[in-house]
Amino acid sequence: MTPGMRRAVGIVGTFALFVSARPPVRPSVSSPACDPDNGGLTLPPGFCALVVADQVGSPRHLAVAPNGDLFVALENRRGGPGGVLVLRDTTGDGRGDVEAHFGSAGGTGIALVSGALYFATRSTVLRYPMRAGRLTPLGEPQVIARELPSDGNHTAKNLALSADGKTLFVNLGSATNSCQVADRTLESPGRDPCPELAYRSGIWRFDAGKSNQTETSGARYATGIRNAVGLALAPDGQLWATQHGRDQLGQNWPKLYSLEQSAEKPSEELFPVHEGDDFGWPYCYHDIELGHLVLAPEYGGDGRSVGPCAQKKEPAVAFPAHWAPDGLAFYTGSQFPERYRGGAFVTFHGSWNRAPLPQAGYRVVFVPFENGKPRGPYETFAEGFWHADQNVTQHRPVGVAQGPDGSLYITDDAAGRIWRVMYRGR
Repeated sequence: MTPGMRRAVGIVGTFALFVSARPPVRPSVSSPACDPDNGGLTLPPGFCALVVADQVGSPRHLAVAPNGDLFVALENRRGGPGGVLVLRDTTGDGRGDVEAHFGSAGGTGIALVSGALYFATRSTVLRYPMRAGRLTPLGEPQVIARELPSDGNHTAKNLALSADGKTLFVNLGSATNSCQVADRTLESPGRDPCPELAYRSGIWRFDAGKSNQTETSGARYATGIRNAVGLALAPDGQLWATQHGRDQLGQNWPKLYSLEQSAEKPSEELFPVHEGDDFGWPYCYHDIELGHLVLAPEYGGDGRSVGPCAQKKEPAVAFPAHWAPDGLAFYTGSQFPERYRGGAFVTFHGSWNRAPLPQAGYRVVFVPFENGKPRGPYETFAEGFWHADQNVTQHRPVGVAQGPDGSLYITDDAAGRIWRVMYRGR
């Protein structure tokens, strides 16, 4: 934000909106000028970027309204605010010069439909009544789902709505790394059966309009997923998800894996999700070198044996280990070249545990699709977020969403930046 930004502050309970006295300005969806340095990003030829907002806390996922307003989920980390941040550009320069905020609890998931905005904290999914063109809700939120599992390792509740808007898909990540008796401990065996699978470690389905649902009243849609922070519908209506692969193969099982092998395994994943699918966690992991699922060491695996993993669902795309896929969006616009249409953008938050190899990830990749399936290898679309020089501001991409004009928006929860990426032609 610029220091002189006009601020519109929405407060849950009162939802008061304070703006300047002059008549409201129509929100801009024009194509503004890019920053000379693309906001620090490196992009393919013909693309450029500008910084929409900076230092706004820890922005996670975001949704873009038909008029170009940005609704951004904030995680209250490092003392920053939670709730929902709303940004509006009234001058046409692409910057958020009007800001609103409502809610206080931190969260990741957000989805916007006509008449409502869904926001997910770590334990609750809220449905705010909205009116097109307003920056803040019309009243108090309806509690759609409550008391969702929120302990342990993976607490982000990200969201996807079915094409008809009646079904809400919610990621309930695992509490542990690999369901060991003693989590992340040397040679501790896996619990068998893993009790987590009954109430989390998968994708749950809820009625998008019903109040006070819980994990027990919702339906488990798919299971065996350690953490699917990226969740989105493809243009054909198919649900897709990303998977955070497990950690610490070498640290916990040094007789089977070197630390170098542990840095490169297992894969991060992208896959279509159908009702009843089982993707194998914690019993299996995907080995990017072998190209298929193998049995986890906690359950008797030796790094090569497959066993019951032959019956689990394989990923459609495998990415390098520990990159942490956190955002997923399918491109349906017309601004970008034709080859991007129908393909998927995946944001990678970056690794923490690839030692002794360098940490990696910290980028946005593009996966081309054809006839509803990935076609060809993925490619890096945006990088420049993370730097070897720790004195430089570091960014970690999380959310990705398409704007009404076909621009692509990317959030960063490390330094609180939001970019808008546009295509200008070669």
